[in-house]
Amino acid sequence: MTDPANPLRDPRDKRLPRVAGPCVLVLFGVTGDLSRKKLLPAIYDLANRGLLPPGFSLVGFARRDWAHEDFRQIAYDAVKAHARTPFREDVWTHLSEGMHFVPGEFGDPGAFDALSMAVKELDESRGTGGNYAFYLSIPPKAFPLVVEQLQRSGLAEREEGSWRRVVIEKPFGRDLRTAKELNDTVHRVFPEESIFRIDHYLGKETVQNILALRFANSMFEPIWNRSFVDHVQITMAEDIGIGGRAGYYDGIGAARDVIQNHLLQLLALTAMEEPTSFSAEAVRAEKAKILSAVRVPGDLSASTARGQYAAGWQGGVNVRGYLEEDGIPAHSRTETYAAVKLQIDNRRWAGVPFYLRTGKRLSRRVTEVAMVFQQAPHLPFSETDTEELGQNALVMRVQPDEGITVRFGSKVPGTSMEIRDVNMDFAYGESFTETSPEAYERLLLDVLIGDPPLFPRQEEVELSWEILDPIEEFWASRGGLDQYKSGGYGPDSADELMARDGRTWRRL
Repeated sequence: MTDPANPLRDPRDKRLPRVAGPCVLVLFGVTGDLSRKKLLPAIYDLANRGLLPPGFSLVGFARRDWAHEDFRQIAYDAVKAHARTPFREDVWTHLSEGMHFVPGEFGDPGAFDALSMAVKELDESRGTGGNYAFYLSIPPKAFPLVVEQLQRSGLAEREEGSWRRVVIEKPFGRDLRTAKELNDTVHRVFPEESIFRIDHYLGKETVQNILALRFANSMFEPIWNRSFVDHVQITMAEDIGIGGRAGYYDGIGAARDVIQNHLLQLLALTAMEEPTSFSAEAVRAEKAKILSAVRVPGDLSASTARGQYAAGWQGGVNVRGYLEEDGIPAHSRTETYAAVKLQIDNRRWAGVPFYLRTGKRLSRRVTEVAMVFQQAPHLPFSETDTEELGQNALVMRVQPDEGITVRFGSKVPGTSMEIRDVNMDFAYGESFTETSPEAYERLLLDVLIGDPPLFPRQEEVELSWEILDPIEEFWASRGGLDQYKSGGYGPDSADELMARDGRTWRRL
């Protein structure tokens, strides 16, 4: 006789959170900054929230001569320093019991054979059921080698009733050709449904709220089109330099590092049509339609800008320029700031420019999507009444001050009819008692559960490179880069890009 269905396990019931099933997470590159500052703390936070199964196991793989205890100590230090939730000794004790370490080089078949033995022992001792997720927190050039080693050692072979998944960090290739080559390599080993190309921006609550704002509210959708929108600005600004990432960053640059993935994904979510459901296939299909409709302007000299940060003052500290950073060649032509103007060739957005910009060592850290609306067709006020009135705007703040701002005109109290811009603000921290989880918490849980809506599929990756490749080729044929002072707003060429269209960037 079959057991009756448990009504508390109904997926529509919000009283119980989604919890991962028995599994092993194999983390390649556990010594890197991403693992220490984001991944290990996120794993602890998931455990602290009761979202990992009792037998969950974590295996670290790196080129270190560590024992299991050494790895646990490294993880302990990372969790104490960076975890979002309060530290609880009982949670840590239980989680650390499933932590193991396998030393080895990516090119060493013996190390992967040892890894295979280790995860099989965990299947027996902790009941993980042969379910393995492989997280590649490693340099992009090592992706193909590790995937091939997983195949050779048998780790990628799924047995009946179990699963295998691979998580690949950005950048997925450095242009369209290398993205296709990497995809071919990964597809020879893993089916598409087992490949999770991670873009941590898509795990942020505020990014997901773009869809909620649009499709759960009837007040916004009627004005979300070319009849009312003047232009859209999508910004990711950082107030830090490259830090210790010289080896990765030089030769990649701001456009490949941020525009190709983060900003084009934000563009797709902002501009996409309503999906038939929130399933992975439906959402990805609508994003792909938008990315395939994006057009790069013909005159790239007038519609793109790039630059490098120079020395300057940032937060009261005199900081070095990009070319003076450790490990950066003196004649590097890698941009630390990039801005592009794009168009979308469809009925909803025809004629509406989308301006994307990203940069390091800018005045402050902010990521936002700003929808700027057209001026009212007629103002029955005198010119002096509205001289301080700008354009209405809807600003979706992704970080750090998560929320939404609506900017509109209002009368200034007094005897005269003076109209000025005011803001109406929604902040996550003020409206909800629960703090937003870190993006990596949500994405790691989705990997372990096997829920893919927030992960771009290969078609989206290739469409994004098709947009960026002509811009990169144009820049490669040009001369030097504009310099901009650290702590400022970017190069003059970015302001000139907007000025040609009679517009200005939002102040950072």
